[in-house]
Amino acid sequence: MAKLAHAQWSSRMTFVLAAAGSAVGLGNIWKFPYMVGESGGAAFVFVYLLCIALIGLPILVSEWLLGRRGQKNPASTMSELARGANKPKAWAIVGVSGIIGAFLILSFYSVIGGWSLYYTVNSVSGAFSGQDADGIGALFNGMLSNPGLLLLGHSVFMLLVIGIVARGVTKGLEGAVRILMPVLALLLVVLIGYGMSTGHFGEALTYMFNPDWSKLTAETVLAALGHAFFTLSLGMGIMMAYGSYLGKDINLLQTARTVIIMDTVIALGAGLAIFPIVFANNLDLASGPGLIFVTLPLAFGNMDGGLILGLMFFLLLTFAALTSAISLLEPVVEFVEERTPLSRVMATVVAGVGAWLLGIAALLSFNVWSEPLMFGLGVFDLLDTLTSKIMLPLTGLGAILFAAWCLDRKSVEAELELSTTGKSVWNIIARYVAPAGVIAVFVTGLI
Repeated sequence: MAKLAHAQWSSRMTFVLAAAGSAVGLGNIWKFPYMVGESGGAAFVFVYLLCIALIGLPILVSEWLLGRRGQKNPASTMSELARGANKPKAWAIVGVSGIIGAFLILSFYSVIGGWSLYYTVNSVSGAFSGQDADGIGALFNGMLSNPGLLLLGHSVFMLLVIGIVARGVTKGLEGAVRILMPVLALLLVVLIGYGMSTGHFGEALTYMFNPDWSKLTAETVLAALGHAFFTLSLGMGIMMAYGSYLGKDINLLQTARTVIIMDTVIALGAGLAIFPIVFANNLDLASGPGLIFVTLPLAFGNMDGGLILGLMFFLLLTFAALTSAISLLEPVVEFVEERTPLSRVMATVVAGVGAWLLGIAALLSFNVWSEPLMFGLGVFDLLDTLTSKIMLPLTGLGAILFAAWCLDRKSVEAELELSTTGKSVWNIIARYVAPAGVIAVFVTGLI
């Protein structure tokens, strides 16, 4: 039976919300604040913003452009565009790699989404109240050592993701982001408002926006470069898949700027929500990944209104994780739906259950399968390293190189509606600056 015509976003705004929802995830709420803390504050923030503009934006636009021209899943898109440009069929690997990368990331991302659900429940039950550092640490370690608990969280989170994506582009993806994104923004505003009441908001502002350039090291620059690349969901097939649902009337550059501004505002907002609490409670800024799951619960458990604030924060974290997770499943579902006789619902179930099964192996690496599997890494860390350090940079590099060097230059310039100056700037950044940045991330990741 012939498949229905390719779905389209109902409006530019819903597309912006969906793309921003994909970009706004655990990377913004969980990772960005602790990276700022570990990398010396404002100097990292400014380099990050520069990298977003020079590397993130051109790759984002390139992936959307490729997706819109192909109007298919990333693998089929790259195959057909390569054929149309008289380039080797091997370029299809870029699309395939993106789909596989999204699938692998979703498998362990769902595990962290389960953590967020667990902490949301704990914040309601009062599990953080009156706890000292040892008590909060024991709560986190107890969660990791309990495979049944991790499986429950992972399963519930994945069911939510499958349920949303199965409903399709209009009812599922659009319906979810129309609700989740405004709620996420509201929660963040309330938490920033609380931060202003702590008496340490000015300290947080200074820390984030008054740079001490002496703290700027090569390591800081590369960390900012890497995070700028990954926060926008680049190299995962997501933006190419989302681009395939785009009509020709959408201005890609303008839309990319909007999405990047939204993503950056939320990342900075997360910092402004978290750092006043950290300063007010004399917590460790450089506590790494534990900032969210150990350090903040300690603060919530020992402050007035901590029950409500803790609930709001972990709801924020869960919503951010959901908006990203549905985007991770989408390119895989699009591929299965277009390449098999399966319906949208069945394609989603097959792809979702596959990611869920791999996620079980990932969560077991924290307990019963804790022995290193390969290169001294367990399943969770292996999947994270394979995707973030190898697959994503190479896929993003492939996308920008194909768009900049293989597609007809004049047609790309016309599609992006570039001025004479804009053409020169775009070609320099897309052809040389962005690829060089991605290569730097890739090489550094392997060292």
